[in-house]
Amino acid sequence: MIILWFLLAIGGVFGLWLSDRHVVPIMMYHSVNYETQKNVNTVHPQNFARHLEFLKKNHYQVISLPELVQAIAAHKPLPRKSVVITFDDGYEDNYTHAFPLLKRFGFPATIFLIADEIGKAGYLTLEQIKEMEKAGVTIGAHTRTHAYLPELSVDRQLEEVTGSKKILEKKLGHPVEHFAYPNGGFSEQIKILVREAGFKAACATNRGYDRLNQDRYELKRIRFGDEDDSDIILFTKLSGFYTTFKKIKSPY
Repeated sequence: MIILWFLLAIGGVFGLWLSDRHVVPIMMYHSVNYETQKNVNTVHPQNFARHLEFLKKNHYQVISLPELVQAIAAHKPLPRKSVVITFDDGYEDNYTHAFPLLKRFGFPATIFLIADEIGKAGYLTLEQIKEMEKAGVTIGAHTRTHAYLPELSVDRQLEEVTGSKKILEKKLGHPVEHFAYPNGGFSEQIKILVREAGFKAACATNRGYDRLNQDRYELKRIRFGDEDDSDIILFTKLSGFYTTFKKIKSPY
């Protein structure tokens, strides 16, 4: 009996500790297409639809990235089943394959664009971007050229960060307030550059030391792809505790 009470007490303490470490999952995608050769940055449209169906069936509340950032800034708790959807790079298949599915399910999303790639082969056109914005898609910056920021001089970092913001704002005609680090690489100095450029938040990958996403300029995200093909995997990644047990990775 004493052992049972001890185990219950330990379980209770662990449960309280874990409960305080809940984080709203930020889902990260790149390309959504029918390529037969699997790639970690590619998800088949059928599998992407399955992920969205899972969210709907299990009553997740899909919120926009700006809503999450506002809640973090205000220290406002969100419902436990809140989740955010993001895409990196701005591939054209985000419009042709992902966008119709997002509209079908009524889910908001954020797409981080490589500013210098807009309108080039394989990437979103300005017209497609504006159409998606009207339907509730948030546009963020992903540098000008997708350069790995920690390896650049400060002047080049500044051009990639502030330059992407200026280009997108000129093309779109409104402020662009969210940023994503290419390949998740950043440093404290780069975070300062992003903040001083006027961005309200920045997303990494699973890099960085802030497991609880309290620092708006190094928000951890969870990669999703074709390998996430079972309810158990999806439940685990969307539990809100996935990053708690992930190995810490250096931001650069």
